[in-house]
Amino acid sequence: MEPVVRAFDDRDLDAVVALSLRAWTPVFASLEEVLGPSGLFARMYPQGWRTDQRQAVADVCRSEENHVWVAEVDSAVAGFVAVRLDRDEGMGEISMLAVDPAHQRGGLGSLLTAFCLEWMSGQGMALAMVETGGDPGHAPARQTYEKAGFTPLPIVRYFKRLR
Repeated sequence: MEPVVRAFDDRDLDAVVALSLRAWTPVFASLEEVLGPSGLFARMYPQGWRTDQRQAVADVCRSEENHVWVAEVDSAVAGFVAVRLDRDEGMGEISMLAVDPAHQRGGLGSLLTAFCLEWMSGQGMALAMVETGGDPGHAPARQTYEKAGFTPLPIVRYFKRLR
């Protein structure tokens, strides 16, 4: 059966949070490795990254500022995307996107990206933006966005533990 993209419903929240945590497990493992033994990662996520991400995903899905869609495969939620519009700037931002690992590498991330880009354009946006990490764990996301025609702007973000 072909994937279906539809508007997020509050009943989807548990499935979206669960698939996001599964999808981002290798991303956070990569971040932990990149941040090294300095304790930065533990300091950034003192209650564990899963606790923080569970709340972040729920907040994005519940926010009235965001437009959220899910991708269903065989009537089960397999991915999601959240978009925020800045009408003054004429820019849409993909604020979160995740695909369940069982459905990765099958084009679902590209489908969600194309869907929300078309939606942004229909909303009168002239630009689209997305941010992702430069670490190895984010390589699939970078590939998806570059495949969709995004131009990367290298930015370096530094962290230093103070206590």
